[in-house]
Amino acid sequence: MSPIHDLRSYLTRLEQAGKLHRITQPVALKHELANVAATLARQGYGAALFERAGEAVWPVFAGAVVDPEMAALALNCNLNEVTATMGRALDPANGLDPAPVATDEAAWRANILTGDDIDLRALPIPTHGQHDGGPFITGGVTVSRDPISGRGNLSYNRMQVLGPRTLGFNVNEWRDTMQFYQHQQAQDKPLEIAIAIGLDPAIMIAAGCRSDEDELRIAGAIRGRGVPVCQGATVEVMIPAQAEIVIEGRLPPHKRHAEGPLAEFHGYYGELWQSPVFEVTAICHRDQPIYQTIVPGAEEHIYLGNVLPREPLLLRFVRHVSHNVTGLHIPPYGNGFSALVQIEKSNPGEPKNVALAAMTAHVNIKKVIVVGPDVNIYDPADVLWALTNRVDWSRDIFTVPGAQGHEMDPTADARGVHTKIGIDATYKPERRDYGERIRYPDVDVSAYL
Repeated sequence: MSPIHDLRSYLTRLEQAGKLHRITQPVALKHELANVAATLARQGYGAALFERAGEAVWPVFAGAVVDPEMAALALNCNLNEVTATMGRALDPANGLDPAPVATDEAAWRANILTGDDIDLRALPIPTHGQHDGGPFITGGVTVSRDPISGRGNLSYNRMQVLGPRTLGFNVNEWRDTMQFYQHQQAQDKPLEIAIAIGLDPAIMIAAGCRSDEDELRIAGAIRGRGVPVCQGATVEVMIPAQAEIVIEGRLPPHKRHAEGPLAEFHGYYGELWQSPVFEVTAICHRDQPIYQTIVPGAEEHIYLGNVLPREPLLLRFVRHVSHNVTGLHIPPYGNGFSALVQIEKSNPGEPKNVALAAMTAHVNIKKVIVVGPDVNIYDPADVLWALTNRVDWSRDIFTVPGAQGHEMDPTADARGVHTKIGIDATYKPERRDYGERIRYPDVDVSAYL
C-alpha cells in the first residue's frame, strides 16, 4: 500500500477503505454541503468529496478524520493503537524536523495570484451552520513563525470572509499565534502568516496539538520522515510544500473587526468577536486544487482539536497516579470537556485520584467519569448503564469549585472559571454485591439466517 504524503494520497487510502464518497450532484455551499457532510460522518459513512459545490470549479473535501477508524487510517495504525501512536508522535524525542525543498518543488506554487487578482470570494468557502455569520475558512492550518526564536508553529483559527482580500482572524489569548502577534504589536509591526488548505492528515492532526516545538515535527513523527516545506511567495514563513491551496498575508498590529458567529465545538454558535484582520497578499494553488473544509461544531472539529491530541496527555497523567488504569477516552459527544477513565481499582479512593489527575492534565476537562474494566468507554449506552447502576449521587461524586476551564465553555464565566465534577461509576461490591453483569456474546448471525 502506497504511503500517505498529501491530501490526494489520503483520498486514495480512504477510497480503498470504503470511507470516501464522491458526491457528483450539485450542492449549495450555503448550508447544504455542511449538512450532507455532517450526516455522512454522523451515520458512519466517512468523508465526502463534493465535485460540484456551488458555482466553484474546484471540488470540496470534508470529513478527513471524523471517527476512530479514520484516525487509524490517517495514522497508518490499527484501531486499538491510535492513542499509543499519538503518544509516540507527541514525544519530542520522536519529532522530525521539516525538510526544506526548492520553491519549484512546491505543488501550490503552480499558480500565484497577487494584487488585484486576489479574490477570496472565488474560493469555494462554505457557509456551514444555519446561523453562521457568513463563509468561514475552517479547515485551513495557520502556519506562523515565532518572531523571537524563529521556530515554526501550526494552529487552527476560524476566518470569516470580510471582503475580496480580507478575513476576520479569530485567535484565543493563550495560543502561540496570539503571543507572536502581541510581540509584533508591541513593536508596531504586522505578523506574517500563511493558511495551508488541503493537507496530509498528519499535518491536520499535528495542528490540533500544542507543542513548545514546531508542530510540523509531530507530523514528521507520524509519517516517519520530515514534512517537505518551502518559503512563502510573499511571506517569510516555511509552508508545507504539498498543500493544495495557500493563502498568504499579514495581521496588521492594531486593526480589529467584528467576526462571527460560527458553529463552535461546544455545540452553540459562538458570539461576535472583535478580532484581528488578515490582509491577504497572495492566493496560491495547485492546478485543479481541492478545497478542504471542516464542518464546525461536528465530529471532525472535536476529534482533531480535542480528542487525538489530548487522549495521550490525559492517559499519561492518570497512569502516573494509578497503574491500574486500563483505558481512557475523550468522547466527541462531550465536546472535548469530558473524559472517561477505565480502571481495575485496588483501592476505593483510586477513582477520585485519577479523576483529579484527568482534570489537571488539560484545562478543558470539566467532567470525569471513572468506570470499571467491564464497561466499554467507547459505548455511550454502556457508560450510561454504569452511571445508572453504580453511582450513589450522595457519595460517589465530588466537585472542584472555582477551577479554570475554557473561556468558550457555556457553563463558565468569561475567563473560563467554573465548577468541575468527578464521578465514581465503578462497581462497589462492598455496598451490595450483585455479582457478574449479564452478557450475551456476539455470534455469527449468518449461520442462522
